[in-house]
Amino acid sequence: MAAVGVKAAGSGLWKGNGAGLQLAAAVFCQSCSCSSAAGSGPGEGRRAGWGQQRAQHQSAGQSPPSSVPGRARRAAEPSSAAAGPLSSQPSHAEGADTKSYLWARYHEMKKLVYDLLPPGVCNLLNPAAIYANNEISLRDVEIYGFDYDYTLAQYSNLLHSMIFNTARDILIEQYKYPEGLKKYDYLPGFAIRGLHYDVQKSLLMKIDAFHYVQLGTAYRGLKPVPDEEVIELYGGTQHIPLYQMSDFYGKGPSIKQFMDIFSLPEMTLLSSVIDYFINHGIEFDQVHLYKDISDAIKDVHVKGMMYKWIEKDMEKYILHGDETYAVLNRLVNLDKKLFLITNSPFSFVDKGMKHMVGKNWRDLFDMVIVQADKPTFFTDRRKPFRKLDDKGSLQWDKINKLEKGKIYKQGNLFDFLRLTGWRGSRVLYFGDHLYSDLADLMLRHGWRTGAIVPELEPEIRIINTEQYMHSLTWQQALTGLLERMQMYQDAESKQVLLEWMQERQEIRSLTKNLFNPQFGSIFRTFHNPTYFSRRLIRFSDIYMASISCLLNYDVNFTFFPRRTPLQHEAPLWMDQLCTGCMKTPFLEEMVHIR
Repeated sequence: MAAVGVKAAGSGLWKGNGAGLQLAAAVFCQSCSCSSAAGSGPGEGRRAGWGQQRAQHQSAGQSPPSSVPGRARRAAEPSSAAAGPLSSQPSHAEGADTKSYLWARYHEMKKLVYDLLPPGVCNLLNPAAIYANNEISLRDVEIYGFDYDYTLAQYSNLLHSMIFNTARDILIEQYKYPEGLKKYDYLPGFAIRGLHYDVQKSLLMKIDAFHYVQLGTAYRGLKPVPDEEVIELYGGTQHIPLYQMSDFYGKGPSIKQFMDIFSLPEMTLLSSVIDYFINHGIEFDQVHLYKDISDAIKDVHVKGMMYKWIEKDMEKYILHGDETYAVLNRLVNLDKKLFLITNSPFSFVDKGMKHMVGKNWRDLFDMVIVQADKPTFFTDRRKPFRKLDDKGSLQWDKINKLEKGKIYKQGNLFDFLRLTGWRGSRVLYFGDHLYSDLADLMLRHGWRTGAIVPELEPEIRIINTEQYMHSLTWQQALTGLLERMQMYQDAESKQVLLEWMQERQEIRSLTKNLFNPQFGSIFRTFHNPTYFSRRLIRFSDIYMASISCLLNYDVNFTFFPRRTPLQHEAPLWMDQLCTGCMKTPFLEEMVHIR
């Protein structure tokens, strides 16, 4: 994923660009003076650094890195075109105390990392920025489309507690589940979006982009499952085969993915019920339990309970309505066409939009489609549009055109395209659900797509903390040390490397827990992108915390994704990227990386 940023006119808000390694590397390179030093260019500064470090090693009584023998040493020569593999450790005849040497490298790198991260590095990312996966110019966008729930309307987390409590009571009263479940309340910080649930094994877990379970993030009920048990359950591996994984819409044969923000209370209820059954020794059928809980959650939506709560107290449940109005009004004033496609019913949307935008909200939209039944709206040609009157009652006349100011129900995208002619990259559609809102539009119809990811804002605030940035930077530097120093295989060196591995694991757990103690970030496992991130990149051109982020950009702005290096394009670790000024104490060893 790549970040895009600008300084909004008159706002004074810096929109940061980049994160993680890119951010740290950029800071390192910006901190250097090798290219600006009088009388020396980058190459000269680098050569000077090599000589200085050799002298430092020798004066300290350390074996310099050039003691690496054979092909590895030849690779360090300026004329060498490529770096060869390290063939062996320095021999005792060369006076190498490898244990002391390894710890010296460790301490020097640790000091380097903590000395060279300037204070400002921990506040570069702006949660109000828009991030680009694919190049897109707003100048080319003539038509803006929106989902309603969690796109135009942002909801308070209080809604999740109401959904949890009501579905729990439905299980007890209608499905005759134990009364003891009444003791369980919603846990706001338990689950994160994008998790997978293995129905047959009753496991809620986080899976990365390569179908591997992130160890330490598999839960049965409210308790973690030991890593060894997880590996045993999947036949001696952390890998989930493709045929078991969720299908295109996150609904596989036995493993389901929770992609909806509304699914947070469902995951918590599922885990709470399993926790109660396990603690009380109650046997249960995994398939029936999962279906009962899914149906109870569905009842809360289908029977209109959630709609009634929101309509009764919009001030309590709907957030940032003024920002929604500002976005829509700005686009209309710039002669953009707007449309709304939502699965919610008209009466609910009408009351919410009047609360946020005003009684004349429909004047802003060229098309309004409710109860669309996404994602089948995008794939099924069979359902025709039906017109609603101002009171929401169905009309019976055949729809031959879609009129501004009218309300339509159901329908399908193929008729929508035929009647409007709104095709291709002229259209930008925003939604929060990667599968139901965005996937088909991007892959089948060529619309541009924008993902609304409310979790982005709190995660960026964590990334901006000093604790996170220092932990991540040191973790990457330590990983680089492990890769380079693994050639030392005597008993004492192996013990040092084992201690480094243990420290690396502790740092990884620490950075994970900063986001969520159970499951970590929705965007990353320890290192790899999550399965959620993989879909986010695949199905969205841009993504942001809310549609209000559009207010920070000019209507003709072009979003350029950063060129994130492929592994073969960036063979050096973060601590090796700027070597002339930082006097990294093992420069000759660097050339041996690939």
